[in-house]
Amino acid sequence: TGGAWLPEYHTLLVADAHFGKAVSFRKLGVPVPQGTTTETLAQLSRLVADTGARRIVFLGDFLHSARSHASATLAALAHWRADHATLQLTLVRGNHDDHAGDPPAALGMDVVDEPLLLGPFALCHHPEPVPGAYVLAGHWHPCISVRGRAHDRLRLPCFWLGDEARHPVGVLPAFGSFTGMHPVALRDGDRVYAVAGDEVRYVPGTA
Repeated sequence: TGGAWLPEYHTLLVADAHFGKAVSFRKLGVPVPQGTTTETLAQLSRLVADTGARRIVFLGDFLHSARSHASATLAALAHWRADHATLQLTLVRGNHDDHAGDPPAALGMDVVDEPLLLGPFALCHHPEPVPGAYVLAGHWHPCISVRGRAHDRLRLPCFWLGDEARHPVGVLPAFGSFTGMHPVALRDGDRVYAVAGDEVRYVPGTA
């Protein structure tokens, strides 16, 4: 969960992995959790295994910052890449990639600017309209508040899909295990699918 599967193109879409974000914070003296890169890569491996993907397109913000080029982070990425050597990897540059720089060439990743056109879709980082295509993007780290038990409320990451005719833009949740979230501002016709653990569920009343 957290990625979008396009079976007709054998392609998995992943937005905002932000690899190396935790180490970037630690280098600034901020105490944050360890092992977030390993956790994110494990989730990515599960999705590849479940879907049989031949290609992954990262919708921007692959690395968090220039400080993300830490030896442990790059070693983890290199090990993961060696285990998935036949996968085609593409990065659509996002705003964090502008500062972090492109991933190491050893990862064998194609790096392009947005939009990347794929069938009826425009694959982007920034969720802005592209004429003649339905945009699939990241950047906003969308979440929605849902009511839990005892009238408490939970914030869950979500897929936020705009109406094809009025707002042809869909935003994927941030994939990285150490990322913030921002509430969606719903419009008429929007559909929202909340991510809870390994489940993705439609949120009624959002279309």
